[in-house]
Amino acid sequence: MISLARFGTRDLDRAKSFYDELAALLGAVRAFDRPDVVAYKTPDSGMLLIGKPFAGDASPGNGNQVGIQAASRATVDAVHARAMALGGQCEGKPGIRGDDPNGFYGAYFRDLDGNKLVIFRYGAPDT
Repeated sequence: MISLARFGTRDLDRAKSFYDELAALLGAVRAFDRPDVVAYKTPDSGMLLIGKPFAGDASPGNGNQVGIQAASRATVDAVHARAMALGGQCEGKPGIRGDDPNGFYGAYFRDLDGNKLVIFRYGAPDT
């Protein structure tokens, strides 16, 4: 349903370095790269844009979160670990959420600007 999400950043070059590494783990590439914004996408996904705000300073939203679906639980684990190594803040370690062991498996973190993301896999464990 959602095709595009955008986060603001105070330092676009620093954000590109952070998101380039996470995108690679998710099989995503830069869709475009301009002086004020960069976009990431996979062949079958919407786009995640990271850019300078149109007006004022970048600040994370209160209650905002973007979810990115991963191909496997191992990818969820890898993306979360890399985000932590790059200076992200943990908001929830990788694991099953809810009662269904074949349901939602996710990991939550904040990027270098404080924007909140969840990387998730919905379905049975990897085989």
